[in-house]
Amino acid sequence: MPDLPRAILFDLDDTLIRAYAQPDEAWRRLLHVFAAHLDAHDEAAIERVRVAIMDEARAFWSDRAEAAKWRLDIPAARRLSTRRGLARLGYADETLADRIADAFTEMRRNEYRLYPDAHATVDALRHAGVRLALVTNGASATQRDKIVRFELGHRFDHIQIEGEFGQGKPELAVYRHALERLGVAAGDAWMVGDNYEWEVVAPQQLGMCGIWYDPYEAGVPTHATAQPSRVIRRLGELLE
Repeated sequence: MPDLPRAILFDLDDTLIRAYAQPDEAWRRLLHVFAAHLDAHDEAAIERVRVAIMDEARAFWSDRAEAAKWRLDIPAARRLSTRRGLARLGYADETLADRIADAFTEMRRNEYRLYPDAHATVDALRHAGVRLALVTNGASATQRDKIVRFELGHRFDHIQIEGEFGQGKPELAVYRHALERLGVAAGDAWMVGDNYEWEVVAPQQLGMCGIWYDPYEAGVPTHATAQPSRVIRRLGELLE
């Protein structure tokens, strides 16, 4: 086992559990279900709808202040961006847009999966004496449901959820509070997760080691202004 820090902060979504990864594929699959309602009878038509919805979603989430507000109600945010995407293509039926958005939300919820080595990795780190925190953005009820569903609660010394704490990543107060609760300095801790800004850039500003989890080998973003302390493809690599 390599030299380990005194503490590790883990992200939840798309780090310990597969939740929202590969949205292009998920939207294509969902939109085929609604093809007749959208009068989209070939792949090109489906793709036009997917691109419009996802473009609107990216624009929607690009405003940091708005994103912080809507992260606490992602289903409602998804309804808004889906309405806007369909409206771009001339679909005026907001009821249909909401049905599509809600179906996507339900599909994603049903398809949440624990990454295969998540429990084993966290348990081995805990056994090695590493202090562990789970630090996640999102609404309290939604994130607590995932924590219970995937038997994560007892595995962490501290669990911090945006909807309960009052702030979310990448606000530096989020990391500072978690470190304080674990009783460690920033230089003695790692942050592990899939979001480049939240798990690499922001933690490094405090002197933490920012470890980027990149299971789909997307590569470091071309616009990145900071390099990760380390890149892993599997959680188990933390123990190697």
